[in-house]
Amino acid sequence: MAGAGGPGAVSALSASCPGRGSSTPRAVGRAERTPRYTLGLLQTPRSSDSTGGSSGGAARPGNSSGEGLAAGLAAGSSGAKAAVSDRGESYFGDKSSCIENANTLNLTTSSSVRGLNSTCIGKTPLSSSRSVCRSRTPLMGYSVTSSSAVSAHSVASVIVAVVEGRGLARGEVGMASIDLKNPEMILSQFADNTTYAKVITKLKILTPLEIIMSNTACDAGNTTKLFSLITEHFKNVTFTTVQRKYFNETKGLEYIEQLCASEFSTVFMEVQSKYYCLAAASALLKYVEFIQNSVYAPKSLKVRFQGSEKTAMIDSSSAQNLELVINNRDSRNGHTLFGILNYTKTPGGSRRLRSNILEPLVDAETINMRLDCVQELLQDEELFFGLQAVISKFLDTEQLLSVLVQIPKQDTAALRSCNTQLLKAYYNSLEDTRFGIMLEKITTVINDDTRYTKGCLSMRTQKCYAVKPNINEFLDVARRTYTEIVDDIAGMITQLAEKYNLPLKTSFSSARGFFIQMNADCSMLPNGQLPSEFTKVTKMKNTYSFTSADLIKMNERCQESLREIYHMTYLIVCKLLSEIYEHIHCLYKLSDIVSMLDMLLSFAHACTLSDYVRPEFTDTLAIKQGWHPILEKIAVEKPVANNTYLTEGNNFVIITGPNMSGKSTYLKQIALCQIMAQIGSYVPAEYCSFRIAEQIFTRIGMDDDIETNASTFMKEMKEITYIIQNANDKSLIIIDELGRGTSAEEGIGICYATCEYLLNSKAFTLFATHFLELCHMDALYPNVENYHFEVQHVRSSAGNKEKIAYTYTLSKGYTEEKNYGLKAAEVSSLPSSVILDAKEITNHIAKQILHRQKSTPEMMKQRAVYHLAMRLVQTARNSRLDPDSLRIYLKGLKKKHEASSPAPGKNDEQQ
Repeated sequence: MAGAGGPGAVSALSASCPGRGSSTPRAVGRAERTPRYTLGLLQTPRSSDSTGGSSGGAARPGNSSGEGLAAGLAAGSSGAKAAVSDRGESYFGDKSSCIENANTLNLTTSSSVRGLNSTCIGKTPLSSSRSVCRSRTPLMGYSVTSSSAVSAHSVASVIVAVVEGRGLARGEVGMASIDLKNPEMILSQFADNTTYAKVITKLKILTPLEIIMSNTACDAGNTTKLFSLITEHFKNVTFTTVQRKYFNETKGLEYIEQLCASEFSTVFMEVQSKYYCLAAASALLKYVEFIQNSVYAPKSLKVRFQGSEKTAMIDSSSAQNLELVINNRDSRNGHTLFGILNYTKTPGGSRRLRSNILEPLVDAETINMRLDCVQELLQDEELFFGLQAVISKFLDTEQLLSVLVQIPKQDTAALRSCNTQLLKAYYNSLEDTRFGIMLEKITTVINDDTRYTKGCLSMRTQKCYAVKPNINEFLDVARRTYTEIVDDIAGMITQLAEKYNLPLKTSFSSARGFFIQMNADCSMLPNGQLPSEFTKVTKMKNTYSFTSADLIKMNERCQESLREIYHMTYLIVCKLLSEIYEHIHCLYKLSDIVSMLDMLLSFAHACTLSDYVRPEFTDTLAIKQGWHPILEKIAVEKPVANNTYLTEGNNFVIITGPNMSGKSTYLKQIALCQIMAQIGSYVPAEYCSFRIAEQIFTRIGMDDDIETNASTFMKEMKEITYIIQNANDKSLIIIDELGRGTSAEEGIGICYATCEYLLNSKAFTLFATHFLELCHMDALYPNVENYHFEVQHVRSSAGNKEKIAYTYTLSKGYTEEKNYGLKAAEVSSLPSSVILDAKEITNHIAKQILHRQKSTPEMMKQRAVYHLAMRLVQTARNSRLDPDSLRIYLKGLKKKHEASSPAPGKNDEQQ
C-alpha cells in the first residue's frame, strides 16, 4: 500500500459517497436508509408519500432539488452526527418544523436553487439581465470574487439571511449566516444609516455564496433601498427571496435553543431581545433545510452573536481605497495589506486574517494580548518553529475530523513552555480529554499514515486504504480484488510492450482511468502506425496516449470494485462519526485556536522579514520614521520613512505638495499602520503609538479623479457626506484631493466648510490638498498643523531648464511650491510675455489673500497658550517619567513656550 489514507481521507472518502454519482444503484439504495449528515446536518428523510409533515398541512417534498447534496457536502465536513429514527422525524423537535414544499416556501431566486437537479423556482425579482439560471452546487468552486484576497483554497460556501425593520424600526438590520462547510451560525443585529455601510461591510467579509431576503424587500415598484444596494454591490452573488412569514423571531429563538451546542448556550441570553437577527436565523435554517434536504442534529451548532461594537468600522469604499484585500489594478495581485501579512498555513487562519483586516479590534486589552503572543513568538525561536510545524499539518480547521488523525498527542508540547496569558489559555484548552477519546476511536478505524495527497491516483489509493484492515472482512476482500485488478493492468501493459517491442508505460487520469502512454518518435513505429489493437489514440509532440478494448474492460472492473470499497468505507465512517458525536463539540474550540495561532504566527513571520516594531496604545497617534508596508514589498529600495504626530490638541493636519510628491502614499500609509496595530500586528516604523480608532474613513484621490467631471464630483460628495454623518471623536479620517471635480472657487469653499465641520470633532484628520488657501486655517484654529512634502529644483546640465526632484520627505509648514501651473507654463512654448503677465496677476491676488488671512500677535499668542495646555494634558495622561525627569521636562516645556510666544510685530512665519 503506497501511503494508505490521508488527513482529508475521511472527507475524500465522503466525496465518493452516494449522492455524488460514483456508487452503484444498489449502493444508493442502501445509502438512502442511512442518515446523511455533514457537520451535524442530518438529511431529512423523504416520505414515501406526499402527505403531512407540517401542522399547517403542507406536504413534504417528494423529490427535493437538494437530494444527495448533504452527502456530497460531507467532503468538506468536520463531521457530526446523531442517530435518526427509521420513521424520519425532524430534528427541529416538532413536525411543524418539517420543510414545506417548494410552493409553500415560495422561493424566488436570481440564479439557482442549489442541488444536483437544480432548477429555478418561481420568478426572479431582479432584472432580466441577471435572471438566467445557472445549475451548480456549493462545492463546484463557485466564487464570489476572483480576487487573490480570498485564499486560493477558499470557496464561497456561506449563505446569509438579511432582514430590516419596518416603519420606525427601519435601519435596524438583522443578519444570520451559516457556512455550509462549517457548523457555525453567526448572528448580528445593529442600527445602520441610509448608506447601509455596515451591512455592505459585513457581507464583504462573509463573501457569501447566496443572500436570502424577504419577498417584501423587492416587491414590484416598492423595492427597498437595502435590497437595491446589496444587489448593486454583490452582482455575482445569488439572491433568493422567501415569504416574510418565515422571518419569525419566535421560531428563530426555538431553533437556537434546540440546535446550539451546550458549550455555546450563553448566546441565548445575548440574542433573546435581538428580534431581527432571530428572524433572520429562522428563515436561514428553514431555507438550508430545504436546499439540503437535511436538518441540523440537536445541540450540534456553534451559534455566536457578533455585534459591531467590538470592532472598528471600515466602509467598503475605504477598504477599496486602501487596497486592504483587493489590488485595484489587478485583483489577482497580492500587493495588498492582506497579501503582505498572509503567511498563514491554513484556510481558517487566512479567513481570520482577512476578516480582522476588514474589521480591526477596538479593545486595547485584547490587542495587547495578541501583541504579547507575537512578541513571545519572535523572542522564542523554538516556540515559533515548533508551532509553525504543528499548524502546517492542518488542511482546514473547519474539516477537523479528517485532520485529527494526523495530530499526535505530544504536539501540544509546543505550547507547554509559553509565557503569555493567551498562549497558556490555548495550551490548557488543548489538554481537553475529549481530544484523546476521539483520537483513540479514530485511530482504531483509520490508518495512522492517512494523508491528503496530490494526484488523482495517489488520492484514490488513500481513499481505498483509509480504513484499517480487519475492520470489515468484505472491505478487505474488495480491496484485494482492486489490488489484483491494478496489478493485472500493469502486467497486461508490460506484456503489450514486449509483444510489440514498444516503450509502453502505465498512466492514469481521473477522466480516462488507466491508459497507455508512449514517448517515441514516429520512425520507431512499423509503417509509422500504432498496432490496430490500440484505440482512442491522441498525440502531443512525441507522446502517444491510447487504450485497448481489454484495458477498457479492466477499467470498468476497477471502477466497480472501487464503488464497493467507497460504499463500505462510507458506512464504516458513518458508524465512527456516530460514536464520536458526543465529543465533537471540543473541535469548535480547536478550530478557533488553530486559526488564531496561525494568524499570530503569520504576524510574527511578517516581522522577521521587515523591521517592524510593537505598537503602543495611548491617546496620541505618533509614528517615528514609519513607511508604507505594501510599497516596501514592491519597491526596489526601501520607501522613504516619515514622522507622524497627532494629539487631541493637534488633531487636524493639512498636507500640501506638488503632484507625485508622495501625499496619497503617505495618507494610505497612516491608515494601513493604524489597521495593522489594531489587528495585533507589529508596524513598519522605528516607534509608534496609536489612539484606538472606532471608524477609519478614507477619501483618496484615484487616478480617474484627474479628469474632473460631474460624476467624479458627485462621487466625492457622497463619500464626504458619509464621513461627516458617521465620524465621531474616535475616528481616523483621511481625505485626499477634495474639490477637484469643480471650479477652484467652489472647491476651496467646499474644502474649507468640510474642514471647519470636522474641526468641531476630536477626530484625527489628515487632509491633503492643492488649495493653499486652506493652509491659513492654522491662524484661526490652534489645533490645525501644516505639513508639506519637500521638492528640490534641479537645473539641467545645459542650464536652461529646471526640473523638480522629489524627496518624499514630510516637513512642517506648507509648501512653497505655490504655482504649479506657472512652472508648467515656463517649460512650454507659451510666449514669455504671457507668462510674465500671469506671474504678476498671480502675485497681486496672492498678496490680497495673504493680507486678509494674516495672523495677529494676539492670535499667535493664543495659539502658543493652547499648544502649551495640550502638551500639559498629554503629559498628565501618558507620562511615565520619574519626578526628577518630569520636573526637567516641564521646565523645558516652559522655556519652549516662552520662546514661541511672539513679540508684537512678529508674523506667523517668524514663529
